[in-house]
Amino acid sequence: MAKIDEVAKAAGVSISTVSYALSGKRPVAKDTRERIEKAVRELGYSPNAGARMLAGDRTHIFALTEPLRTDTHAPTHMAFVLATAVAARRQGYDILLLTDEEARAGMSRVASSGLVDAILVLDVAPDDPRVPLARAIATPSVFIGVPDDNDGLVCVDLDFETAAAMAVDALADAGHERIALVGQTDIAYRSSNFPPRVRVAAERRAAERSLSLMFRSSGAVMVDPAATRRGVRELVDAGVTGLILHCAQEAHAAALDELAERGLSVPTDISVVAVGSSFDTAALPTAVDSIPLIPQASCDLAVELAMRSLGADRPEPGLHLIPPTYVGHGSLRRPAVPASS
Repeated sequence: MAKIDEVAKAAGVSISTVSYALSGKRPVAKDTRERIEKAVRELGYSPNAGARMLAGDRTHIFALTEPLRTDTHAPTHMAFVLATAVAARRQGYDILLLTDEEARAGMSRVASSGLVDAILVLDVAPDDPRVPLARAIATPSVFIGVPDDNDGLVCVDLDFETAAAMAVDALADAGHERIALVGQTDIAYRSSNFPPRVRVAAERRAAERSLSLMFRSSGAVMVDPAATRRGVRELVDAGVTGLILHCAQEAHAAALDELAERGLSVPTDISVVAVGSSFDTAALPTAVDSIPLIPQASCDLAVELAMRSLGADRPEPGLHLIPPTYVGHGSLRRPAVPASS
């Protein structure tokens, strides 16, 4: 990579003149600036990020900390990584992806190096070790997710609590009395912030609506289609007539396969509503009503708040929750009423 002294030599000027021309901090004659710009293009010179930080300039790089663990559901997480990169690029920023399983170490490393202007935090755990670090470092941080201890943090997420209540209400309003939640993997309720939020909110709303709500997970560590199908069998045998699916796409497909194999039609025999799906539920073998989690919406807002954190209009700490929207695909109807004898 070319250095600034090579640009100065090629343009026939001093190093300080190159610096002034590129930073705009002092006026440089037009012909001199044009020679410098020509040398920059021909040599492929790019100012060092650390040097720009020392000069008080932005690096135009955001760090995205996304720990990749053995239980990580890659398709869902990569959807958020891509959405963040797209949102950052629109602002003229590049993304430095930190995938250390020990997420705190990577975040600490970039904060101390001065390499990035802000840090975006993905795959947030209920008791996330990056929380105290975010409070301690000078680099602004935006969490895409809500840890249990979120005081003083800027957090962005879908309003999962309202989404879960909305799904329960949809089934209750359609006349269902016995409903169930098919949730994430068992480990996700310890390692991720949103699965327990959905489960607790659904249970609370079901109790408020005097409904019976059962629960089954979609596997232990990874999505297990066989375990998902077994859980759906147990729920149907227990008299459940309305399902809330808050799980990965593979688990959605397994649940629908089990219903079809038992000869149950959606929505004639059983109603199904998906909560927090980051994929198109209309593309499933049977289209399913959805209260979706849209990665681009969360990531656009997170990047916007990160940009604001670099200027005078710094966002106040707090939760920035995206209101959920119900998208109907015809998978919900009133259960059949048994004929009187």
